[in-house]
Amino acid sequence: MSMEIIENYIDGKLVAPNSNQYIDNFCPSTGEVYAKIPNSDIDDVQKAVESAKNAFPIWKNLSIEKRSSYLYKIADEIENQFDQFAHAETKDNGKPFKLSKHVDIPRAIANFRFYAGAVLHFASESHKGNQDFINYTLREPIGVAACISPWNLPLYLFSWKIAPALATGNTVVAKPSEVTPYTAYLLSKVCQKVGLPNGVLNIVHGIGAKAGHAMVSHPDVPTISFTGGTKTGQNIAKITAPMFKKLSLELGGKNPTIVFEDCQIEEAVKTSVKAAYTNQGEICLCGSRIYVQKSIYQKFKNAFIERMKTLHVGEPMSEDSKIGAIVSKQHYEKILEHIDLAKQEGGKLLFGGKTVQPEGFENGWYIEPTLFENLNESCRTNQEEIFGPVATIQPFENEDEVIQLANSTPYGLSTSIWTNNLAKAHRVAAKVNVGIVWINCWLVRDLRTPFGGMKQSGLGREGGWEAIRFFTEAKNVCVSTQV
Repeated sequence: MSMEIIENYIDGKLVAPNSNQYIDNFCPSTGEVYAKIPNSDIDDVQKAVESAKNAFPIWKNLSIEKRSSYLYKIADEIENQFDQFAHAETKDNGKPFKLSKHVDIPRAIANFRFYAGAVLHFASESHKGNQDFINYTLREPIGVAACISPWNLPLYLFSWKIAPALATGNTVVAKPSEVTPYTAYLLSKVCQKVGLPNGVLNIVHGIGAKAGHAMVSHPDVPTISFTGGTKTGQNIAKITAPMFKKLSLELGGKNPTIVFEDCQIEEAVKTSVKAAYTNQGEICLCGSRIYVQKSIYQKFKNAFIERMKTLHVGEPMSEDSKIGAIVSKQHYEKILEHIDLAKQEGGKLLFGGKTVQPEGFENGWYIEPTLFENLNESCRTNQEEIFGPVATIQPFENEDEVIQLANSTPYGLSTSIWTNNLAKAHRVAAKVNVGIVWINCWLVRDLRTPFGGMKQSGLGREGGWEAIRFFTEAKNVCVSTQV
């Protein structure tokens, strides 16, 4: 495996870190180091912020149509290099290649195209009062935006932040996860190829404690969009609150799947398995707590386990692999510790729980899809986000009980509700404290809709007009028509 040297993208150029220090980048499927990434520090971030700050007046005053055209060009060029991006995402993250091809890279392309179009159609408000005055509201870009994204959906979530920030006239300093930096590096080259003006987008690689901290604490960065763990989000909030920065936090989830006895059970089983284990369970929206009404519990559980048996764990490039490699050794070990914890808490292991060594890839990080029962709602396994292929299942008696169970964690990101009773579906949707509800489906995404969670699942909303509002400030102008 050839060693690749990843570089920062600052002021339109690919550059080495100021310290000339690098950290290892691993391939999860083999456990081998295949690239070196910059271990950037405050000096690198300072250069990136200065570049973005200098570019802001020019980018801000560029016509909306021109800014939009650059985003369309970026989308087109990613599409031109589609296979390279998809291979890079799988190699870097460990996810099945089919997922990179059908979800991650198409969604990244869609993010750029969506906001390229959305910014052309965003309309400001005007209000005519009873007197001789007209009020209208301007939405103006804020300045330098810090965009920090996680490792589970690398380019997908990276572009989800960058695209609306750029579309609305902000310049950006962005940091991908140090665990999955490669497609962000490829994006740097795309920006160079399409001629994006220097400094408009800067990509700084490195760890959160150094590069990330320097970004969020920088006095010239007024806006921060972060997706990642709840503890990191809490730290960012502590740093930024006294500085009055504008903050969007998309954090963890411990999402309930609620299955009522009047559901279409075959579809509920099929989609609930998908919701629990897609992307190795490394999606903040995964349904890791499965609640099934008592009358159909045994039937549902048996069918669920039978479907789990079809989830082949293997080398991500294999067409047969439904579950690939865990993203890093550290995370692999964390998941295994949680599996042991579930056993210690009295959980009954229904399926999985073991590591896998695919032939020829024995040093990679693979874990079977895992299911536990007999765990109460207050145990750590049902309270803490595992972010891996581990789920729990338990029965419930009635609507009131399952609402209490669903709301029993500090998280409130999403839920799936399975029932053919429309009134019940709406009642439960209203009472579950989450930001996103799917009824008889899961992970159906419309980019126009608000995305985000309640409680410790985050702060603010992304997507659609919400993102455009977040990356702009409202300015009201009142005009007298009698002067």
